[in-house]
Amino acid sequence: MRPRQSAQVGFVLAVVSAFTFATSGTFARSLLEVGWSAEAVVIARVGVAALVLAVPAILAVRGRWASLRGSLSMIGLFGLLGVATAQACFFNAVRYLPVGIALLLEYLGVILVVLWMWARHGHRPRRLTVIGAATAILGLVFVLDLTGAERMDPVGVLWGLGAAVGLAGYFVLAGRADAGVPPVALASGGMAVAALTLLGLGLVGALPLRVAFDTVTFAGQRTSWMVPVLGLSLVAAVVSYVTGIAATRRLGARLASFVGLTEVLFAVLVAWLFLAELPRAVQLLGGALIVAGVALVRVDELRAASVVPGQGPDAPRPPDATAREDGPLVNA
Repeated sequence: MRPRQSAQVGFVLAVVSAFTFATSGTFARSLLEVGWSAEAVVIARVGVAALVLAVPAILAVRGRWASLRGSLSMIGLFGLLGVATAQACFFNAVRYLPVGIALLLEYLGVILVVLWMWARHGHRPRRLTVIGAATAILGLVFVLDLTGAERMDPVGVLWGLGAAVGLAGYFVLAGRADAGVPPVALASGGMAVAALTLLGLGLVGALPLRVAFDTVTFAGQRTSWMVPVLGLSLVAAVVSYVTGIAATRRLGARLASFVGLTEVLFAVLVAWLFLAELPRAVQLLGGALIVAGVALVRVDELRAASVVPGQGPDAPRPPDATAREDGPLVNA
């Protein structure tokens, strides 16, 4: 696939991933309100998703067992940091902070991605990338509409910052994965590692594990607890992780992380559809700024590619070129 076509597909996959990830808060809220612990929600979400993807993952890696064995440590790190840490910290942050503030703290991980690429690999952000980052973050603030005088619980802030680290790890690790490991295998393996780790910590008493098999309120209706669990696992995990990993491999960690900012905009739209929370004008303005910020980063990426001899936007490149440009991570 030509680089430009690959980038276009990557953008579509990234948007699908952002939209499906955005449904997680709405699904999880109904479980948390009836007494589920955040860790139990994560285990249900990624555990079921890992089982659903197990057979497709095994079929996808046939003939690639050597690549899979060589990537076991990376898959484990992806599961611990990009899945378990990001999700558990975010859902815990929501217990102490409004969802909007928790999301803002989590998406500081986008800035961490840029700083990591600069510190670890010497990829100093160019002017347009800096402008795009500032524009997108400003848009994020508008979308979250943080104009009220909310009390910032320090415990919630720490959980939110932990989620930011996990989110940065998700984008960076997904972009570094061996091209021989299909996205479905990385997603299934990572979620299995996350579920087993959190379950083990819960069984020894290191983490709270609470579930309540009662009816829940979802989209204004009383329904079975299985409805949000299936929504979390099939929509907000299976679809979101597979498309997100595939998108990151095509776009690179930095650009994919900026496109991922649209998750917040989608979260507002999902809340509008299911919770009747209408977006305000300031939030619509924020959405426009996020799109503008992502566009600036994309333009900067294309400009950089066009100045490399033989590596313009239409120049063919090997499938794993993005991973090589960003350098190795597992040995970091």
